[in-house]
Amino acid sequence: MSPRPNVSDQRKSQILNAAEDIFTKKGFDEARMNDIAEKTGLSKGTLYLYFKSKDDLIIAILDRIFQNEFRQLENLQQTEASASEAIWKLTDTIARDIVRLLRLIPIIYGFLALAFRNKYVQRALKEYINRYLNILIPIIQRGIDSGEFRQTDAREVAIAAGAIIEGTILLWAYDKSVVDPERHIRSGMKLLLEGVQARS
Repeated sequence: MSPRPNVSDQRKSQILNAAEDIFTKKGFDEARMNDIAEKTGLSKGTLYLYFKSKDDLIIAILDRIFQNEFRQLENLQQTEASASEAIWKLTDTIARDIVRLLRLIPIIYGFLALAFRNKYVQRALKEYINRYLNILIPIIQRGIDSGEFRQTDAREVAIAAGAIIEGTILLWAYDKSVVDPERHIRSGMKLLLEGVQARS
C-alpha cells in the first residue's frame, strides 16, 4: 500500500504558488494575506496556520527559489569531476532554470528591495549567500590545489561567479532586447573560468 501524500506539504505549495502570483501582480506592499487566502480558497485563519505573516511567506518563497540550486551545488561538491566540470554542470543547471525563474524576477527584486529595510529578509539573504559561498569555495579551491586553476583567491572567484549570474539577470531586467540570460550566463562563466585556468 503506497503512503498517503502529505496534505500539509501540498497545501503549503498551493499557498506559495498563490503568494507568488499575488506578489508578482501587486508587489509586497500592496499584497495582503486576505488576497492570498482568497486565491487559495482558504479562510484567513487557516492560512495563518501555515504562515504566520507575509514575512514568513516571503522567506518560504525565497527558500523554494534557492533550494534547487543548493542541492545541485551540494551534489557537485561530492563529485569526482574536475572543478571546471563541476562549475559547468552548475552553470548548465542555473542557465536552464533561469527560463523557469524569469516570471519570478519581480519577486526576487522585491526581496532585494526589502533587504534594505527588513531585517528578516536581510538575514535570510545573508544566509543564502554564505551557504552558496561555503559550497562553491571548496570546489574552486580543489581546482587550485590540483593545479587546474592558477593560484588565486577561491572566495573572490566564487563571488565573481555569483556576480555573473545575478548581474546578468539584472541586466536582462534593464533591457530584454540586449541580454539573453541563458546565453550570457554561460558566456560570462566561460570568460571567468578561462581567466582562472592555470597556464601551461
